[in-house]
Formats: sequence, structure tokens, C-alpha cells
Amino acid sequence: MTLQTTPLNAAHRAMGAKMVDFGGWDMPLHYGSQLEEHNQVRTDAGMFDVSHMRVVDFRGEGVRDFLRYLLANNVDKLQSTGKALYSCMLNPEGGVIDDLIVYFINDTMFRMVVNAGTAEKDIAWMKEQAATHAPKLEIKPRLELAMIAVQGPKATERLWNAMPGLRNLAENLKPFSAVELGTMFVARTGYTGEDGFEIMLPTQAAPFFWESLSKAGVKPIGLGARDTLRLEAGMNLYGHDMDETINPLEAGLAWTVDLKSERDFIGKAALLANPPARKLAGLVLQDRGVMRDHQVIKSSHGDGEITSGSFSPTLNQSIALARIPVAVQVGDTVQVVVRDKLLNAKVVKYPFVRNGKSLV
Repeated sequence: MTLQTTPLNAAHRAMGAKMVDFGGWDMPLHYGSQLEEHNQVRTDAGMFDVSHMRVVDFRGEGVRDFLRYLLANNVDKLQSTGKALYSCMLNPEGGVIDDLIVYFINDTMFRMVVNAGTAEKDIAWMKEQAATHAPKLEIKPRLELAMIAVQGPKATERLWNAMPGLRNLAENLKPFSAVELGTMFVARTGYTGEDGFEIMLPTQAAPFFWESLSKAGVKPIGLGARDTLRLEAGMNLYGHDMDETINPLEAGLAWTVDLKSERDFIGKAALLANPPARKLAGLVLQDRGVMRDHQVIKSSHGDGEITSGSFSPTLNQSIALARIPVAVQVGDTVQVVVRDKLLNAKVVKYPFVRNGKSLV
């Protein structure tokens, strides 16, 4: 199978990246040291190629009404241009088809960013729903756009050094807001628990932008550090912490579901009919070892499972997100089956790290 490539593939190789197959995409795992890249983002600034993510634009009359029905979170919260909202898109059973970010552009246009591995499935589902509920709506994947994230406590300073022209227009951007600057769409969003931006721009401009960031001292960061950063920040990963068999209430995403308003949305009836028996919680390992995905958790209230587990470079110990019985409480000790041994882990409230500081 031929792997898909982003416009920055040659740049990754020139920088010495170790490339891997990531869901059918040829992507950088690291550029030498995953640990150094993780710490670079926590202390300075790093750049990520996220051009495998899919940008989708929705245009037409009734677009807001359609998205009110399509998404579990309520797009009525989006009233000012560029405002962003994190949401899940559910199936009728309440399972998560994908988690995504949606941006309000104007009354007849919204922009969405969906996950790479689910993009084709997502778009097919959106078009299927639109055929019934908004047949005149245009749903357009923006294949000509690349996306680069700049993250870290010095991300702002280094971005202005790389692109001075962005400063006046993007300097006052609040978190979860975006602004369109010519052919660039600059959003103050990210997946690391640090300040930063995600910038959409034409694919042909991506290598120049990447090189400009590099010259301004922004180091390239691979998928390995991206995963440990998002885990420390307590951010879900699709296919690990939730999927089509898991509803958002069991995935720690109740805050992204609007069950209070009277509007109907796909999956709402299933969520109301099935109160969750499990919940997502944080774990910090008390014994020596490393927690990994799919390891079994033993508790006095029943078994659970680790959904995302790794070693935390910031905390210097193993952490995990885990789906456990709702009766298990923060502060309780559970056992994790690691290589046929029962190791103790403390149940904690996540995120584990935010803005470089330990929260546990």
C-alpha cells in the first residue's frame, strides 16, 4: 500500500525524522529524541505537521440548524466570527463517530477540522445526514490546505519572529478563537496543554512556513511526543479513549454534550436512555513499571481498562487514562495488571499537566 504524504514530507526527511506508517500516512515519529521533543514543547516551542487532519467547510442557508442536529455540542454557543467549539459527532446509539473542532465563520459558513483516520467515514456520514436534513448544503473537504501547529510557552513570541505580519492581526486572539489572514486561517487551539496556534494555509506555502518557523528557533516535534503531551494534558485520542462503541459520557466528554437545551441531535435519545456505568479517570502508577493501553484494572467495584497509558516525562512516572466503574472515586487505589503483576495506581482527576505545571 502506498502511504499518503503531507506537503512537508521532504522537510521531515531533511531534518532526519524517523518516519512511520500512521493510519496510512507517512509521518514523523521523532527527529532523534522523543523525550527532548516533549520537553521542548513544555519549556519553549515546537512545531507539528498536522496536515493529515482534514479541513471541511460547510456552506449554505440553514447550516447552523444542520450542525445543531449533527453535533452533540450546541453550535448556538458560536456567535462571533472565528469562535471555535469542541464537539463529538455521534451515531444513533450514542457512540462517537469522531471528535472535532467546529468554527463559526458567518451565518452561511462553518469550518470543521476532523481526524485523519476517520475523515472519509466522517464526510460520508455528514453527506448522508445532509441529504435528508439540508439537501442544498455544500460540504467541501479542503484538500488544498495544510495545517501546522506551533505549541509551547514561547510559541507566540517565536511565531511573531517567524511571521511578523501575523502579529497585529492575531496577537489578541483568545483561546478557541480564529482569524482569517489572507490565505491563512490562524486558530488559538492545540493538543498539548500549552499555549499555541494551529495554522491552516495552502499546501504550496507550507514548506516555506515550516522553514521560517525553524529559523525562528521552533523545533520540529513528532507523533511520539505529541502523544505524551496530549496524555499529560488529559486530552482524548480517537480510537483509544473513545470510538463508535463508547458514548461521550463514558469518555470524560460530558462537558462537550449539550443535554440541557430542547434541541434534538443524533444520539441524544440513546444518551438519555442509558446512564453511564463507567467513566474516564486519571491514574498515576505508584509502583515501578509503565501502564499501557488495554491493560486490565482491578477494583473493589469491578474491572476496568486503560485506554491511554505511557510514561510522563514531566512527572517522571507512568500515567494513564482509564475507563473504570463509576463507583470508583478520586483518591482510591486500584490495581493494574502489568506483565502478569498487580501494580498499585492512584485514581486522580486529570489533566495531569497544564502549562508546564503538575496538577497531581
